[in-house]
Amino acid sequence: MTISPDELETQLAAIKEEALSKIAATDTLEQLEQLRISYLGKKAQLSQVLGGMGKLAPEDKRRIGAFANVVKEALQESLEKKRTELQAAQIQAQLEAETLDVTMPGVYRLQGRIHPLNSTIDRVLDIFVGLGYTVAAGLEMETDYYNFEALNTPPDHPARDMQDTFYLPDGNLLRTHTSSVQIRYMEETNEPPIRIIAPGRVYRRDTVDATHSAVFHQIEILAVDEGITFTNLKGTLKEFFQELFGEEIELRFRASYFPFTEPSAEVDVKWRGKWLEMGGCGMVDPNVLKAVGYDPEIYTGFAAGFGAERFAMVLHQIDDIRRLYSSDLRFLRQF
Repeated sequence: MTISPDELETQLAAIKEEALSKIAATDTLEQLEQLRISYLGKKAQLSQVLGGMGKLAPEDKRRIGAFANVVKEALQESLEKKRTELQAAQIQAQLEAETLDVTMPGVYRLQGRIHPLNSTIDRVLDIFVGLGYTVAAGLEMETDYYNFEALNTPPDHPARDMQDTFYLPDGNLLRTHTSSVQIRYMEETNEPPIRIIAPGRVYRRDTVDATHSAVFHQIEILAVDEGITFTNLKGTLKEFFQELFGEEIELRFRASYFPFTEPSAEVDVKWRGKWLEMGGCGMVDPNVLKAVGYDPEIYTGFAAGFGAERFAMVLHQIDDIRRLYSSDLRFLRQF
């Protein structure tokens, strides 16, 4: 059946009117895409109408073709405009749904703090690492050999009574100092030079009071090399304490006794007009070097030990060591 040019033009005009009406009424991008396929796709209504142009005269083809392009462009323009509107509306709806109401009260999360004891240990470690020392760790449950015998303290030595050790049923014990870390480290290391710092928890059967605890933290240093002297020990400790207190300090040694150092000394620091006992130190006893296979005729070394709690109490002006273990938030929130 032959369709006249006027009929084709009427059909095109009807398609245009219908399509523009539906495009204006749609409210989703999915519906809009279906309308595009329905009116402008390969099998769309517009294509079917244009399929009847084959039998038209040349001048009618040009006229209907031009009108068809006008219809097509109108539909494309309307589709694009509607798509832009729907996309903008979609973005606006998403923004409104995700908008943060700054007038609402915020959710408060309690911020944690570093415990003054941990911060003090970290501070000491930073100083010694800066001096070229390596951090070493060891076991809290030790054998009698590493805790005493290898440190020149045989079973019948009276110095054992000074530490009142916690012994375990299997014959092991809770370490009384981190000096055992030094022995294990030297055994595992082939030859000096050695410079280590060993922090850790230690145990002694002390009567708990304002300045003593049965469980506390010790920080020990060890340096072994050829030609190390007592002067090196004093220079190292002076540099350390000046960094720790952040100012020029006076340092003095008082003669003392430790079974694993010879000579031995107590270290005092003058700070804010008062002499404060900071710890013990000395040159590594030759018997300790022999125990780990070092020749004391070639190597010498020094060691020193400090209580981390004592440093924390001095730096933060804490009057009772038990405050460090009470977990009282009123106290801890000050740091």
